[in-house]
Parts: sequence; C-alpha cells; structure tokens
Amino acid sequence: MSYTMNRTITDADFDTVDERARKALADHGFGVLTEIDVKATMKKKLDKDMSAYRILGACNPTMAWEAIGLEPRVGSMLPCNVILREVQGGVEVSAIDPVASMSAIDNDALKEVAGQVRDMLSKVVEAV
Repeated sequence: MSYTMNRTITDADFDTVDERARKALADHGFGVLTEIDVKATMKKKLDKDMSAYRILGACNPTMAWEAIGLEPRVGSMLPCNVILREVQGGVEVSAIDPVASMSAIDNDALKEVAGQVRDMLSKVVEAV
C-alpha cells in the first residue's frame, strides 16, 4: 500500500508549484498551518546541500474536528503533510494518504473520515 499520492509537475518551477499547491489546498478547504523548508534547515543544521524540498502541514478544520471527536489522540497524526520537492524534470507534489496513516488506529468511523480526506487531497494533487 502506498502511503502518498504523487504527481510530477513539468511545466512550472518550484515557486510556481508552491503557489499552485497552496491555492489548490485552499480551494479544497485546507489551510497551511505549518511550513518547513527542509533544504534551508539541512543547510543550517548540517551544512548539507540538497534540492528544494518543502513540507506544507495542511488542515481541513471540519475534517480535523470530526476526526478528533472520533479519536482524541489522532492529533498526533495531524496535520496532513503535502511535500513539494525538486526532482529530475520537474517538481513532485506528494500528499499523505490518510487512510494509510490511520490504518494503525482500530476505529472504523475514523477510517471513513480518512477516506473522505484522501479523496479531498487526491483532488488537491490533481489540481496543482
């Protein structure tokens, strides 16, 4: 089972893909709560160079509210991460598959919510 949904964008640079990803997230009810510039962090902390790599911590408040109501500790697995990374020939967009990440929790109602979020994030990845 794959744990991410992926798409490689070949018609835009990294910053443009970032803008498109944020718009797609907003259009599908997600806000970006956190952002980690992994490339800058690795350079600062380890003096290592790498290609552009950014993690966007996305949250759909309605779905998060529902999930937390079903399983109070699920917050340890939130927000839903979307990564943008430079790859050969483009920029890869990857979103976590919430069904895969929630499979460790034995709660059928939560798995149903995770399926709804997966559908939403799949649309986000396709819209970028």
